Amino acid sequence: MPSPLLAGIDATRISSFFEAESAHYATARPRSQAMAGDLAQGFYQGVPMHWMRDWPMPFAMLVAEARGATLTDIDGNSLSDFCLGDTGSMFGHSPESVAKAIAAQAGIGITYMLPTPKAAEIGSLLRQRFGLPHWQVAATATDANRYALRVARAVTGRGKILVFNGCYHGTVDETFVRLVVGMPVPRPGLIGQANDPTLNTVVVEFNDIPALEQALASREIACVITEPVLTNSSMVLPEPGFHEALRQLTKAAGTLLLVDETHTISTGPGGYTRRYGLEPDLFVLGKPIAGGIPASVWGFTEEVAQRLDAVRATLPPGHSGMGTTLSANALVLATMHATLTRVMTDEAYAHMERLAGILQQGLSAVIETARLPWHVARVGARVEFIFAPKPLKNGTEAEATHIHELEAAVHLGLLNRGVLIAPFHNMMLVSPATGEADVARLVSAFGDVVKALTA
Repeated sequence: MPSPLLAGIDATRISSFFEAESAHYATARPRSQAMAGDLAQGFYQGVPMHWMRDWPMPFAMLVAEARGATLTDIDGNSLSDFCLGDTGSMFGHSPESVAKAIAAQAGIGITYMLPTPKAAEIGSLLRQRFGLPHWQVAATATDANRYALRVARAVTGRGKILVFNGCYHGTVDETFVRLVVGMPVPRPGLIGQANDPTLNTVVVEFNDIPALEQALASREIACVITEPVLTNSSMVLPEPGFHEALRQLTKAAGTLLLVDETHTISTGPGGYTRRYGLEPDLFVLGKPIAGGIPASVWGFTEEVAQRLDAVRATLPPGHSGMGTTLSANALVLATMHATLTRVMTDEAYAHMERLAGILQQGLSAVIETARLPWHVARVGARVEFIFAPKPLKNGTEAEATHIHELEAAVHLGLLNRGVLIAPFHNMMLVSPATGEADVARLVSAFGDVVKALTA
């Protein structure tokens, strides 16, 4: 009996290819393999943060350095980096202006719990770039989303939020809800959550306007939190009219709209929001906003600010539950200023967009030549090959495209051919430091892997 096909690839061939690639990986990295044993003596699962084990590698690859769009491991293997810290280094590793800002600020203090002159400039830059008048700085996008949702509940007097199936908003407990056979359930793999997230979270499918309208009709929803494009469950683009309907329906229901641009900032200098004229009440951006230093920003409208002021005026002095001691520290403000003024430029985005288009075309040509039931999706500088024949409509369709064995085989095959892509799905980013040779290297490596899997 022939082996089953997984997205058009023979399952036995996937297994044998992965086994051979694993051996090749180990042979090329003796120092990393030796040090993996040392790491295991002190760190849980042998890594400083357990997500570092999510790569499809026999053991962790230890990094010696990363510059621009090139990453080099301790065994001297140089890789064209299209993962870029899963968006954290979306504008390249250690941009010169950010590195200089770090060095300059480190000599005069890193954290004061007080603003610096840079803060005044940053506030103005954020208003100009993203269009909202009021801003706060947090340590991560997860924190920013938590705080924004607290504000939404406070100013609406409502307890529930709405998310879209397959969404990604960091590690916000309320967003860890999925639809399974049409029913909301906690996301698989959760550990130690204090409460059932389905109690206060409503989940509907992305692009499903009737379901969204029905959910909002209860007028219990404080906030809809969404990415403009689903980006962490394969890439699901909004259908024509979806964002317009989302904004109209939330306004009619008295529900606030939070747009999380942490991944879709790949679209342009003002993110998907500015390019496509979205009008959120709240806005969150994390990961690359400070050049790789942990930081995020969250903004809100004048109306939300006035309503928040009114709520706070009724409360006694006390902790708001928002903010951490190291939020908006002086180092973050220095690197954020450098990133906004000298890294996230129109010129940088034009370069990224052009090369991402070339990458999309190259990958699509390989898929077409091999006659595989796959396609390539893109949002700005963010590109993804997807194990499905046509664009995805929602999170359920996206979930069905995740074929772990095939993803692992392709990723490891690319890595052994000098290319690193994100470990969680088939995501690639083009940075200002990425060159045409890097793109050509990725397309060639992808072609070699596909050829080996389909020969």
